[in-house]
Amino acid sequence: MAKANPVSIQKHLKGVDYPADKQVLINHAKQQGADREIISLLEKLPDNDQFESPTDLNKALGEIE
Repeated sequence: MAKANPVSIQKHLKGVDYPADKQVLINHAKQQGADREIISLLEKLPDNDQFESPTDLNKALGEIE
């Protein structure tokens, strides 16, 4: 399985209304057919954070990889 990258993650999050929290992102990615690797990465995000934009989310994901 290929490593999740920002492009594939954002592809599965297309249409999300920001700001969004972790659970909104996970639920949306699942609805869009994201694979287990993407879901697992999103699950590592801090529980209480709100992500203001795709760029904000990518920054947070970069800090946990």
